[in-house]
Parts: sequence; structure tokens; C-alpha cells
Amino acid sequence: MRRRLVALAATTTIMVALAFLIPLAVLVRTLARDRALSAAELEAQSLAPVLALTRDTTALEAAVRATNPGARGRLTIILPDETTVGGPPDGDGLASDDPRERDNLALARQGRAFSAPARGGIEVLVPVALEPEQTAVVRVLVPTSVLERGVASAWAVEAALGITLVASAVVVADRLARTIVRPVDALADAAGRLGEGDLSVRINPEGPAEVKQVAVAFNRLGDRVGELLEAERELVADLSHRLRTPLTVLRLDAEGLDNPEEARRLADDVDELERAVTGVIRQARRPVQEDLIVPETDAAQVAKDRLAFWAPLAEDQERSFEFVAGSSDDGDEDRPPATTNVAVSADELEAALDALLGNVFAHTPEGTAFRVEVRPLSDGWISLAVEDSGPGLSPDFVERGVSGSGGTGLGLDIARRTAEAAGGVFRIGRSATGGARIAMEFPTTGPPPRSPR
Repeated sequence: MRRRLVALAATTTIMVALAFLIPLAVLVRTLARDRALSAAELEAQSLAPVLALTRDTTALEAAVRATNPGARGRLTIILPDETTVGGPPDGDGLASDDPRERDNLALARQGRAFSAPARGGIEVLVPVALEPEQTAVVRVLVPTSVLERGVASAWAVEAALGITLVASAVVVADRLARTIVRPVDALADAAGRLGEGDLSVRINPEGPAEVKQVAVAFNRLGDRVGELLEAERELVADLSHRLRTPLTVLRLDAEGLDNPEEARRLADDVDELERAVTGVIRQARRPVQEDLIVPETDAAQVAKDRLAFWAPLAEDQERSFEFVAGSSDDGDEDRPPATTNVAVSADELEAALDALLGNVFAHTPEGTAFRVEVRPLSDGWISLAVEDSGPGLSPDFVERGVSGSGGTGLGLDIARRTAEAAGGVFRIGRSATGGARIAMEFPTTGPPPRSPR
């Protein structure tokens, strides 16, 4: 935008400068020509008194050489008998074989002073009446160099003036453009920071009135977004806090069971649920600025811990399971393991993995085997996948999982949002045994592995 404003100012100034300088250049050339012709005519008229006093060629020659054009051989007196006085040292100053000059001389003898084009410039002819029916003609040749004397220097001054005007206009336009572009750049930078989650960013309204209005509206937008987000966080925290009452009742019910083993298991489940509720409350009450900090979590460790949590239920349902970590795409077991750290908080990754494992237990028959796999991909990515040996996912269920409805109770949506929020990819496919394979692919945050020597 700044360059466009400067280019617009430069173009406008150039057009205005040309509109004035071109006619001025033509005027300077015309004035120089008229000045040279007027000077030549005065020089010719200055010899009229001499011609009135004498016709002696020696005296006339001396009078001619006393003038500036005569000393340069450009002034000639043509007497009535065609005798010439002055002119070039090697000639008579009159091209007798040139019909045009002969016609001009005949016209001048009729008593008319005028100028006409000639070889090498313009000739000025001034008639001088000597006696009745006898007229002498004073001819002054004004060469082109004299006609254009001073024109080149005047044009150079005009060109310098035009360049100075354009340069000044560019400098002034650049300074004015900065006063417009700088607030716009600040607004764009603030909008980018707001889009990245920095809700505290505000800008100082400056610049033109229209830009100030946009800045004021932007600040109001930031305030409103912060208010809405704070209200939403408080609502989530309040709803999560309300769950503590039924959790307390559930804990008391667990303690009243006659079977100590079932009481312990139910108490552990209540503890896990309470931990999840506490995490939701902390997440909701966390300051907005902390959202800008990129978390880092070991995906392999989280997968191992969550599989250990679900292991008792798998054993009760007679489900065989396994945990696989570190196998590469090319099957090279000697390949050094890559880092499994990803830019996802531990709570979010645990919730996504619990949602996928919960789907296995909810949508496959008891006794169906499953596995959790963490393996490196190419270019520093890893895949965290849950596979089962069940009947697979129906097309309708898959469509619900990848829909943009935003339902928070659907496990596939939770996993998809977790993967995409970290810059990853969410994939749904079939396992080697024909069941479902749900994979979250993440870019890793740790250093790349060393290549084996």
C-alpha cells in the first residue's frame, strides 16, 4: 500500500511537471530565436546611417567589420549594383546560384524587411533606401547555434527542476504514506496476534479518521471476545463443579458395598472421574495467556498409562490386548527410536485416547482383542493408533465421527479435534484383522533421531 501511494504521487507529479515544463521548453526556444533575430536586425539597421553618408567600399568594409556579425563574416551589404561588402572572407556572402536567396533579395529591394530560412540558419534582410529607385540590402545570417544559444542550459535547469519536484513529491508522499500504512500494519499485526489467541492485545488508535474507527472497533471486538470466552469458561467450570456432588454420593455408595474388591475398584473409578473433572475445571479457569504456551507430552508414556487403566476392564471382558511402540514404516528393527513427544497437553491426549478405547469397549463384543500402537512415521511424525478385531465401523458411524457438528460426547470428534489442534491428521480405516483402526498422527516436538553409522 505504501509503494502504491508513493507511485501514485510520483506519477501525478510527473504528469503535472510535464504539463508545465514542455510548453515552457518550447517558449524558451522561441524566445531565444526571437532574441537572436532581433539582435541581428538591430545590427543591420545600425549600418543605415553609414550607407546614407558613403558608398566607398573600403569605408563600408570597415563599418561592417566593426559589428559583431560582420566580424564573424555573417553580415553582408548588397549595393544596388550587386556589389557586396563584407560576408565570409572567402566569398561574397551571397549564393548567386541559389534561386531562393535571389528571390529573398528581390523582395527586400522592394522595401520590406523580413527573415527567411537559409543554409545554416536564418537570414535577416533589411532594405536601406539610398536614392530614388535605388535600394541597398543589409543581410545578416543568424546560424542555428546562435538561434539556440542558451536553450540547452535552460532545458537542463528545467529538467533538474522537474526531477527535484518529483523527488520532493516522492519524499513527502512516502512520509504521508507512513502515517497511513503504519497504523494499518499495527492493526494487521494485532489481528494476527488476536487470531493466535492473545486476547490481551490492543492498539492505539492513530492515523486517518477511518483507520482510527477500525482500531476502536478492533479494541471493542477484543474486549467482547474476552468477555464471551471468560463467560464460557466460567460456565464450563460451574457445570464441572456441579458434578462433584453426584461424585461424592457415588463415592459413599462405593464405600457401602459389601464386596471389598468391587468397592475398591469403584472407588478407583470415582477417583479417576474426579481427577478428570478437576482437570476440566483447571482448564476452564486457566488464564488465556497460558493457552499460548505450547505443551509437550510423551505420547508413548500416555498410551502405556491409559492402557494400564483400561486393563482391569479388559481382563473382566476377556479381551486380549497389547501395546506396540517403536516399529518403523520400513520394518527396520535396528532403526533408532524417534522421539514421541507431541505438542498436546497430557490431559487432552489422555481424553482423546480414553475416547478411542471407550469406543472399543462400547461398540465391540466382549472378548474382542485390541491393541494400542505408537510408531514413528517419516519426517518427524508419529502415529498413535487404536486397533481392534471387531466387525469394524459402519459408514454411518464413521460419518458421525468426522462430521463438524461439534458434539462433545462423540469420541471420534474428541480425537479428531485433538489431532488437528496440534497440526496433525486424524485417520479412520481398517485393521489387519478387519476391525476398526483409528489413528491420530502428530508432528513431534523433540530433536530428530540420529542416523545409524
